[in-house]
Order: sequence, then C-alpha cells, then structure tokens
Amino acid sequence: MALDPTTFETLIPSRFITFTFPHPSNDPNSLLRVAVLDSPIQPTESPRVAAMFVPEHRNSDWTFSTESGHLQLLLSSPGISRLILVGNQPINAHSSPSIYRRSINNDFNSLEVSLKPLFLALSPKSLFKHGIPEIPILRYEDNVICGVVLEQCVGSFAGEMLVEDVEIESEVREFRRRLRFKRMPNLIQTEIRVVPEVGFGSDCMGIGEVEFRPDIQVLVHPYLVPMVASLSLVGRYIEERIQGGFKPKALCVGVGGGALLTFLRAQLGFEVVGVEADKEVLRVARQYFGLLGNESIRVIVGDAIDVIEKFSFHSNGVHGGENGSYLYDGSDVNNKFDAIMVDLDSSDAKNGTSAPPLEFVRKQVLLAAKSILCDFGILAINVIPPDRSFYEKLINEFREVFHELYEIDVGNGENFVVVATMSPTMSSVSDCENSFLTRLRMASSGAYMDSIRKI
Repeated sequence: MALDPTTFETLIPSRFITFTFPHPSNDPNSLLRVAVLDSPIQPTESPRVAAMFVPEHRNSDWTFSTESGHLQLLLSSPGISRLILVGNQPINAHSSPSIYRRSINNDFNSLEVSLKPLFLALSPKSLFKHGIPEIPILRYEDNVICGVVLEQCVGSFAGEMLVEDVEIESEVREFRRRLRFKRMPNLIQTEIRVVPEVGFGSDCMGIGEVEFRPDIQVLVHPYLVPMVASLSLVGRYIEERIQGGFKPKALCVGVGGGALLTFLRAQLGFEVVGVEADKEVLRVARQYFGLLGNESIRVIVGDAIDVIEKFSFHSNGVHGGENGSYLYDGSDVNNKFDAIMVDLDSSDAKNGTSAPPLEFVRKQVLLAAKSILCDFGILAINVIPPDRSFYEKLINEFREVFHELYEIDVGNGENFVVVATMSPTMSSVSDCENSFLTRLRMASSGAYMDSIRKI
C-alpha cells in the first residue's frame, strides 16, 4: 500500500511508521528499511529532524529494529523532534551474517546525497518556514568491534532477552558477555568479562573462532564496583566477624546474570542469598555467566519486596528448592545480613530507565529491610534518578529509617550508589587497613572507597 505523502507533514507525538523500498544501489538481495518516529515530547520551538543510518549488519539488533530501541536513540539526541532510521533489510533473512563485525568503510556515505530528497519528504511542513532545511545525519557509535548472539529466549517476567559475546575497543583485546532485555534494548542488564578457553594464542582468533568462559575475578559493570566498595564503611566489623569464625552474609536483591553474587562469594568470602523474579533469567545466569548454586550462593525465586517483608516477620531464612532455586518457608538459617545490595530498575521505553522502583522506597519496605540487617549492617542501592526531585525524595525516605547515609558517584553521568547504615560506621578507609579492607581495595574498589561521601 502506497504511503500518503501528507502523512509526514505534521508531528504526532509517539507516532511510529516503517516502510521499505528498493535499494538505490539496485542490490537485488536487500531493501532499504525506513523507520520514522516522532518524539513523545512536543517541541516548544521549531521542530528539529535528524536521520541516522543503521550500522552495517546490525539491522536485526533490537536497538535499531524495535520501536523502543528507536525511541531511546531519539531521547538520547536532545532537541530532536523526529528521528528517521535507515538501514539495509536483506530479502533473505538468512543472508544476514550471524557474527557482526564493524564495517571499516561507511557503506552509506554514497547514499547520503541520494537520500536527501527522501529525508526532506519525511519532514514536517513547519520545518520549511525559512527555506529548505538541512537534515543532520547522526552517527551511532559504541565500543563494539564485533559480536555474536549466543541465545535468545523468553522469561515469564523479563520477557524476550538475549545473551551475546562482544569484543570491545581496548588497549588490549577484551571480550565481554552481555545480557539484554528487549523491553529496554539499549540497556545492558548484565556485563561480565570473558576469557578464551585453553588453546587461545593468536591475535587473529576471536569471536566465533574460540570458546569463552566467564572471568569471575573482576567486575566490569559500572555501578557494581562502587556497590562493593560500600562495604569499606563496615570493613572493621566484617573483619571481626571473619576473625570470629563467621562468614559475612549478603542479600542481593535483583540477580540478573549474577555477577555481583559470584564476585562477593569468590573474591570476598561472603555467603550470598539472591532474589530474582524470573526463573529463566536464573537459567541464563547459570548457563552463561558463571552463577553456581551451592551452600554459599542460594537464590530465591520471587518478588523482591515480598521476600524482604517475609524475612522481616520470621527469624529464619530459606531452604533448597527445585533446580537449584531456594524458596522461602521460614526454616533453616538465620536471616540477618551484613549487607543488602539492591539492583532493581523500573524500565520503561517511554520514560527511560530509573532505579529503584518507587514501590521499593516505601517506608514499610525500608523498615522491613532494616529489620533483617545486623547491628552494623549496610544497605547499598543502585540509583538512577530520572530527575532531581526523585533523588531528593529517595534520600528523604531513607533518612527517616536509617542512621547515616553515604553517596558514591559512579562517574558515568547516570548512576549513584546510596549507602544506608544501621549504626555509626565502625571503620573508614582512613583506618589502618585490615585483611578484609586490603582484599576489598585489591578487588578494584580502591578509587571508589576513597570517594565515599557522607550526605
């Protein structure tokens, strides 16, 4: 069905239209796919239109092939009222390579001039008030050199998700494994470093040519290192626990790929209990991200707030369930924790990502969390504030429940780690460092340990 040429003359908030037409290069194996999205925010001044070419061989990536991915690209381009995406669409889907490799040459350079009339035809009439406008071409850039999707699957709670291995730009060759959800395709839910299996000795070998295994000795996701660094506030207390023959214990709310749980157990000797809403996410974490179920790592499948509130009403913890999961029934071990680490987001493609969900900041939930902390325990929470008022409200809610609050700026312009303590902190990084603090500093947390700020 032919498009009505008047369709694009006005801006209609959140309108999304896609169509294809023959490739201008007369390539018989592909079409050009065009997607046009109007911003959900009405412009207060003259509208701005921009175009973006989809990187070669990434036409099926959710970032470029879904409305939610398109929306996040638009929202990350300030002031743009309409974003036009143009990419190749193979006629035979199987002709698209399974391994993405960044193209050295920009195959769309030659099309920019020939497609200018199309971009003008897709622009609103109000853009022509002062003559023929220039339509800027935005460039999509990330640090991925090449990548391959290992699996796509569907979880009952998380929805469609994928696991991929990528090689990223670095001074030395570095490979990562990522978990992404389709509901927020531009967001990396979990990222870990992976290393080649034995036999890897040539610089020419890489993605698609060698098997990789998880490296559980390091954390690479930006906000996980500062979350671990928050333990320095109670380092002396944890060292006393260790010297007394007890293992420190952490509750990780939100498991994802399990990188934080695995690191706390393997590098810092914690017993860890995790809470995850989706069994399929846990299956992926075990199969691809090195999450192992044993006596030191146990996982509860369920709603995080519900689990915390149940813990607060009982003096005992969890027991073994099916397939390595753990279900709460009020028996087994004491459910007091030295640390609670919260990594829950409220992802909505239209509003972007914020963390934590508003329902977690209710006083009833915070009191429940406080009740299951040891006397010198801490609660560390990943915060992505959509605006300043959200952050101020969160801080005020925490102040009403906890003794002291600290802040760690992750430094990426997005995340903060807020740390709430039960009591005045027993130690700081200025103290003589004990064995635990030394291990903590060696675990890549040193810079963040020194930047913890009381608020």
